[in-house]
Amino acid sequence: MRIGLLTEGGYPFAVGESGAWCDRLVRGIDQHRFDLYAVGGSGAPRPLPPNARVVRAADPGSGAPAPTGRNLLERTALGDRAARRAYGRRERRRFTEAFHQLAVGLCAEDGAPSGSGETEEVGGSLGRSAFATGLYALAELARERGGLPGALRSDDAVRALESACRAPGARRGAAAAGLPDHLAFAEHLARALHPLSLDWYTDDALGAADLCHAAAGGTTALPGLLAKRFFGTPLLVTEYGVQLRSHYLSAAATGRSAALRTLLAALHGRLAAEVYGQAALLTPGNAHARRWQERCGADRDRIRTVHPGMAADCFAEVGEDEESGDPTTLVWVGRVEPAKDLIALLHAFAEVRAQQPDARLRIVAVPVRDPGAGAYLAQCKGLAAQLFPDEAAGAHAVGENPVTFEELGGPEAPTLEDVHASGAVVVLSSVVEGFPTSLVEAMFCARATVSTDVGAVVEIIGGTGLVVPPRNPRALADACLALLRDPERRHRLGAAARARALELFTVEQNLAAFRGIYLELLSHAPVRHRPGDGVPFAHPAEAHVPGSWAHKAVPAGTGAPDA
Repeated sequence: MRIGLLTEGGYPFAVGESGAWCDRLVRGIDQHRFDLYAVGGSGAPRPLPPNARVVRAADPGSGAPAPTGRNLLERTALGDRAARRAYGRRERRRFTEAFHQLAVGLCAEDGAPSGSGETEEVGGSLGRSAFATGLYALAELARERGGLPGALRSDDAVRALESACRAPGARRGAAAAGLPDHLAFAEHLARALHPLSLDWYTDDALGAADLCHAAAGGTTALPGLLAKRFFGTPLLVTEYGVQLRSHYLSAAATGRSAALRTLLAALHGRLAAEVYGQAALLTPGNAHARRWQERCGADRDRIRTVHPGMAADCFAEVGEDEESGDPTTLVWVGRVEPAKDLIALLHAFAEVRAQQPDARLRIVAVPVRDPGAGAYLAQCKGLAAQLFPDEAAGAHAVGENPVTFEELGGPEAPTLEDVHASGAVVVLSSVVEGFPTSLVEAMFCARATVSTDVGAVVEIIGGTGLVVPPRNPRALADACLALLRDPERRHRLGAAARARALELFTVEQNLAAFRGIYLELLSHAPVRHRPGDGVPFAHPAEAHVPGSWAHKAVPAGTGAPDA
């Protein structure tokens, strides 16, 4: 089977959990051939196994800052000139009609009356239909004539968007958009729809794939949508972090206007709904992601939860040693960012320390490239100095201060297994989470856990740890104290957690699930004959079975051989 694996900004060019999962998938299912298509990939790819190759890679410039102000006007003028050079009068009319459909679908309020006098069904089905019609029309124009990036930044696009925003029944937030919002949205749209302009939709590229597997939703799955449209190729979408949810969280933290946020939310919401509606199967990594998909209109019958697989071998020694770990030490591991709510954790630990003076807290940060991470870390260190003023004057070595801030890979925290082996209880204090891998790693190490009830935490823990409300330092402190004071309960929960993790969250479980899914989807897909595949039925099927299946010729008049 030939599988077109669609990735974005990760495998095989970058490291990270997404890239690691793709690498395990490709190497673990080595009986199939993987053709890699990377949106946003650049640089030298990591070494690949014999059954995988990079077929196409495209860099839409998504990492560059978006132009603003006068730069947007200049980009619009350049796009307009590029569109006029690429398109004649007929192509410009096709573009305008297609973009108008797309814009109407984006701006239509869910449940608002349409131009035909009908009322949209719950969930905005008519709006989704208009968006899909415009999207595929733009894709066909780009495939035939090219020139789409410039056209999306042209005056024609901005005028069509303005008209759709001010049409009757448009979203209230979209109706308030001004020219700066229209220009900024046109620029974002040109970047988001960049996969429509790629040269991937030919018989020697995605047209040759038996199955498209998108490693994420959103723009990553766009080439898979077009492969289904042009070639009928089945689309499988795996989401371990919901792209739509990530967009909402990132958009809320920016300085964009309310009108622009409305348009961006509409774009990503419509795109998610189209991906979920066209995919042959969706494989969310947890029930939290599954609920997001169902809320966006995904059919329950085409959703199958497949937990991400993680390597458990490196944690085996720690997990099998029941006596390892300091019985008074709490451990926190993760990226230092506001969503992890280390402020609440430090306040909770102050209450723990007041009732159990020998308790310690290790905060081990996973290295990140975000330049803003240092500010939050400094804030946390400052709070720790205020909460423990007498003790903070000492050295910051483990064992001399109740709270230590370390970095994974450093001399005191060389590996994850060493970090988990040093403590008795692993704590997660987040206010926002998707699939918390640090909890699974703690479970592999047979550690009892205390977590906040966010994301997929309850689904992962499944009764093998304590769960408390987020933003509640008192509840977090009480749960930590309960486990620190009860070694027997701590060991019992840790053993149950390890057994659950080995059953549900290993690489082997993940690979077995996708082996079956690939065969299932291919068995339901129509048979297609491609150039170069040979002549169908040129050789009888029994020719591949060992043994002789042809009787020797019998001379005439001798009669048939005895049975």
